[in-house]
Amino acid sequence: MIDVIYGDKKPAIRNQNNKEEIFCLVRKRWLKLTPEEWVRQNFLIYLTEVKKYPLALIAVEKQFIVSEVKKRFDILVFDKLTNPKIIIECKEMNIRINENVLHQALSYYSTIQSSYLIVTNGNHTVGFERKQQEIIPINEIPDWQ
Repeated sequence: MIDVIYGDKKPAIRNQNNKEEIFCLVRKRWLKLTPEEWVRQNFLIYLTEVKKYPLALIAVEKQFIVSEVKKRFDILVFDKLTNPKIIIECKEMNIRINENVLHQALSYYSTIQSSYLIVTNGNHTVGFERKQQEIIPINEIPDWQ
């Protein structure tokens, strides 16, 4: 398990036409506030404010293909050479990180071939690193280098 210590900064939220919206730092637009979006936006702030990843090297909710099926990753962080570094799967807070969730995330991980895989529901976070042919658990998310 990874101990994520969120900073003081919180996502911007507004009420628009009696609907709550949250501002996405990466997409630069207001989105419907859902439980999963809440986790995603808080984790983006953690990545940029605490871990110091540049916004320009983060993609959010982009489509890709897994076994001829269209899927969307939640967050993908690139390295300085724009190679996939960290793929992050976000779940709403009441979703347990169980075998089914990990299986879904691993299918994304094997397709995108990032160095790290992180799965979070905002309260609990697990992570893995690819080292040669092995996938090993990690205790922390690497800082930006």
